[in-house]
Amino acid sequence: MQSSFSELEYAGKKKLTRRDRFLAELEAVTPWAKLITVLEPHYPKGEGRGRPPIGLARMLRMYVVQQCFGLSDEGMEDAVYDSQAIRRFIGIDLTVDAAPDATTLLKFRRLLETHKLTQVVFNTINAHLAEKGLLLREGTIVDATIIAAPSSTKNQSGERDADMHQTKKGKTWHFGMKAHIGVDADSGLTHTVVATAANTNDVTQAHALLHGEETHAFGDAGYTGVAKRDEHQGSTVTWHVAMKPGKRRLLPDTPLGQLLEKMEQAKASVRAKVEHPFHVVKNLFKHRKARYRGLAKNTAQLLTLFGLANLMLAKRRLMAFHAQGAS
Repeated sequence: MQSSFSELEYAGKKKLTRRDRFLAELEAVTPWAKLITVLEPHYPKGEGRGRPPIGLARMLRMYVVQQCFGLSDEGMEDAVYDSQAIRRFIGIDLTVDAAPDATTLLKFRRLLETHKLTQVVFNTINAHLAEKGLLLREGTIVDATIIAAPSSTKNQSGERDADMHQTKKGKTWHFGMKAHIGVDADSGLTHTVVATAANTNDVTQAHALLHGEETHAFGDAGYTGVAKRDEHQGSTVTWHVAMKPGKRRLLPDTPLGQLLEKMEQAKASVRAKVEHPFHVVKNLFKHRKARYRGLAKNTAQLLTLFGLANLMLAKRRLMAFHAQGAS
């Protein structure tokens, strides 16, 4: 197919922007063929008289870009028209193709939510990483972060989201939800995602964040007493939970106290890996606030975000595999 003038002009530009580099990395590390294979059975075939559906590969790429750049459906539609880099990534040439609009993207997202396909996307990405030897199963780090939700009642229903709740962290009250994750202690990649209202105590979700094959689990002081809970009775997992800050500050300056302090530092160095997925989701993907109403829709989005975050965290090793395959 003959390239348009805009395509030729874009291809000939000398400087690669950060967006260009990011999309090139995303292209290389995402297991597109595997994702399309697992999604295809649920995607409309266009066998009626209506307009044939836009190709699955194109819609999947558009959805992935939307999540990575933290865009609304309308914002993603605008980005397709505004950015040649994004059009190139999705595979759209405006001289011959009609760009998918916000409504089409909304329908695709609802398809994923209805059939719980973001869980399938998350599992497929993790299976791909496991095949590359990047996900081990000996240890898990558990943690949670608050995702804010609109607390205003100035909306169509005149009510707050019933699935969201308020909680106090330090001296500040937060309204929203919590993303609880279980992270591989070796690679720092997320293997389990659970979403709850913000007022849910972290320790109550610890059991749901274990995959069942680990021998060790790590958590901050919020998980104190986790091993004594009923759901963990009979478990062979050894828990390494941080000492409460007040108790740690009172450790004596004795050989025993110094040893206990070193143990706390060692546990903290392992737990630090759990912050990396949160950093990617909140800062790189700009997901600091819940975009939708209800836990179900937001959980579906979190599964996609943490799956894509895994690809970003493993990109150096995945890019190395990609380079080896190309050579």
